[in-house]
Amino acid sequence: MMIAVPGVFGGAALAHIRALLDAADWIDGNATSGHQSALAKRNRQLPEGSPAAVEIGNLILDALGRTPLFIAAALPARVFPPLVNAYGVGDTFAMHVDNAVRIRRGDDFRVRSDLSATLFLSEPDEYEGGELVVEDTYGAHSVKLPAGDMILYPASSLHHVTPITRGERRASFFWIQSMVRDDAARTTLFDLDGAIQTVAADRGHADEAVIRLTGVYHNLLRRWAEV
Repeated sequence: MMIAVPGVFGGAALAHIRALLDAADWIDGNATSGHQSALAKRNRQLPEGSPAAVEIGNLILDALGRTPLFIAAALPARVFPPLVNAYGVGDTFAMHVDNAVRIRRGDDFRVRSDLSATLFLSEPDEYEGGELVVEDTYGAHSVKLPAGDMILYPASSLHHVTPITRGERRASFFWIQSMVRDDAARTTLFDLDGAIQTVAADRGHADEAVIRLTGVYHNLLRRWAEV
């Protein structure tokens, strides 16, 4: 399941993050790559643990906690501290799949990467190329969202970033361990949650059918969740 999450950031918060990026020192993007990714990746990123990376990561985590669509789609148990990268002209990230487990440098914090996330921090007209292309059983999906919008997709997906031909693309990327590791089960819960909200908007949350459907949702979550 791929889900676009609009408006994670906007206005002053987005402007503040972009100012931090303008003033930041960048390093080679392979500082956090696995062996396979290092062969495919050419970009820059903020050093893990740098003041700018930590501040931006905390702002992202706070914003996600206030974003109902993210919570409903991801059912997050743990979120890897967000990282930030930049692609300039000629930079690219060839086809790859994300590591199954991500470990933070310097301690034992780790997540099982059920979902990958890319939060765009550059506007689409600021660069050419740089599309995130995610492959699934229905084909290849090209994603290039407005600054402040995010895409969620299964971390098991083959994906790549097309070469930049003009400008610079900046984004945050991170991984989520969901309470429900199975993508099909998580999709079922997301669809059911959406249907409940639609019926509740029409009939009210005290309606008997809404109450029963809500019970079905929580019983399925109880069956599938790992906490």
